[in-house]
Amino acid sequence: MNLSRRELLKMGLLAVCGTVIPLSALEVFKPEAAASLIRPYSEKKRWAFVVDTTKCVGCGMCVKACKLENEIPFDTDVQRTWVERYIQLKNGEVIIDSPHGARYGFTKNDPQGKDIDEAEIAKGLFVPKLCNHCEKPSCVQVCPVGATYKTDDGVVLVDRKWCIGCGYCITNCPYFARFFHPITNTADKCTFCYHRITKGMNTACSDACAFGVRKIGMLNDPASEVFKIINTSRVMVLKPEYGNEPHVFYIGLDDIVR
Repeated sequence: MNLSRRELLKMGLLAVCGTVIPLSALEVFKPEAAASLIRPYSEKKRWAFVVDTTKCVGCGMCVKACKLENEIPFDTDVQRTWVERYIQLKNGEVIIDSPHGARYGFTKNDPQGKDIDEAEIAKGLFVPKLCNHCEKPSCVQVCPVGATYKTDDGVVLVDRKWCIGCGYCITNCPYFARFFHPITNTADKCTFCYHRITKGMNTACSDACAFGVRKIGMLNDPASEVFKIINTSRVMVLKPEYGNEPHVFYIGLDDIVR
């Protein structure tokens, strides 16, 4: 009996499983299906963001630019992007703060209002945060009216006309990236400046950063700087254990960051 390589593989799988199953069920093991498990290069557009924490100085210019660009009242303590300061003392204690979202920057060494002797500090860093525009956004899953949705190119948006202000998406975001807009009373968050990037422009926060901390681009475009960084650098994401598959990638993310 002459068997093809494909048929032999199927027989081998049957032997490993130790049971009899229809050969049609083994179609899931065809090469293209197996390849999809490792997320190969795809021609489908997918926006992604890179944040280099090794370059951030906590100036807050990104936060200011975002508020002005997206009409978030400047003096309110809600923002689409913010910067957190992490300080670890030599005794192991970690102090985290983000006064006013860092829109005024960090001008003093006083995390949470504490005066700390520099000799007590083991390390410190600034970490910009924003909506992670997840591949599997939990906020979309819980919205009862479809006001929160994901675009074909991977950006998660909120349709204010449909939002009923229930707050489910806000409480279900593990990154605390959502808030109630103080004027519209609807859910709000970072949009990757979708109104700008779809016109070939940069995000407001990236334009405002003098240190090259923030970059946006196509995850699957070899000509994109974001593609090159993610494929050649050691990058990490926040809270991968939640399974949301965030698409904000960090360089130099320390293990004290939460």
